[in-house]
Amino acid sequence: MLSPTTESLIARVTTGRRAERLVAILDLVSERGTVALAEISDELGISAATARRDLSDLADQNLIVRTHGGASALERGREIPVALRDTRFQEAKRSIARAMVRRLPSERYVVALSGGTTTASVARALANHRDITVVTNSLTIANLLSGYAGVRVAMTGGFLRPQSLELVGALAESTFNAVNVGTAILGADGISATAGVTTHDETEARTNRAMVAKAQRTVVVADGSKIGNVALAQMAEVGQVEMLITDSSADPAELEKLREAGVQIVLADEE
Repeated sequence: MLSPTTESLIARVTTGRRAERLVAILDLVSERGTVALAEISDELGISAATARRDLSDLADQNLIVRTHGGASALERGREIPVALRDTRFQEAKRSIARAMVRRLPSERYVVALSGGTTTASVARALANHRDITVVTNSLTIANLLSGYAGVRVAMTGGFLRPQSLELVGALAESTFNAVNVGTAILGADGISATAGVTTHDETEARTNRAMVAKAQRTVVVADGSKIGNVALAQMAEVGQVEMLITDSSADPAELEKLREAGVQIVLADEE
């Protein structure tokens, strides 16, 4: 069940445009630490009343601290709820998803999909696959795949993380430990040559480590904004990653370090 504040925020995010605006505000606050109401209005071209309402909603969700005349960041790396993250870098994610699906066999095959907005794009791109089984701990992905005739879905058990709508913990890990998959498709909050593949939540990371351990290969799907980032908890060492599918906005220097570490790099928007 979603927390009351999350449910309330999602109910108010009725358009993609507003969701993008809320994410833009979070980015401003994260970058500057403290932002005045007037700065938000000027940067985003919105009225003071609109900015004030958005800040109130974000403060209710405990994503910022509301101050007199503006807002302050809680801490670096604060996780953006999935309801808002799904609006970011949409075209890049669609390109990445198409590139991922092109690299899967067309015959009977088994993949594991972690939660995340890029992996959700991969799930959508599986619509025409004739015979694939997807093992996932993501409620979002299971729901997306439920109407596809050629896709069978195996869900893990576990405890629900409201921020990501993923099932985590020992029950989820035991499901991944009990199956064999051809490809683990992993979303990430960060990937770097030094820290590997990382995410904000340690329990989620442990669940995804179980997924990676039983896969014949692991492919990370992440838009360019995630390349070089390091989040709290490691999901996979860089040596466990066979391929990274990203886009041309990624930092070239960081991509070169990943290549040197043995990761095959695919720039989906240049194919």
